[in-house]
Amino acid sequence: MAVRIRLQRRGSTKRPFYAVVVADAKMPRDGRFLEKLGTYNPLKESDKLDLLMERYNHWVGVGAIPTATVASLLKRAAAVG
Repeated sequence: MAVRIRLQRRGSTKRPFYAVVVADAKMPRDGRFLEKLGTYNPLKESDKLDLLMERYNHWVGVGAIPTATVASLLKRAAAVG
């Protein structure tokens, strides 16, 4: 089973809000997931990313692969501080 750490779209039209989830790669974007790790709100001026890093590290340790978008969000959040 290929497991991915990816974004799941929430919110309404023109007001996006995302959940960072761990899901099977075969599931649809907004479908069933294994665990919710945090949230991402692109509408805030600082692109607010809230993530449970200990759970993220656990899933990466057992073989989950973050998508390119999630990886870039983490890299940007680490650069900001």
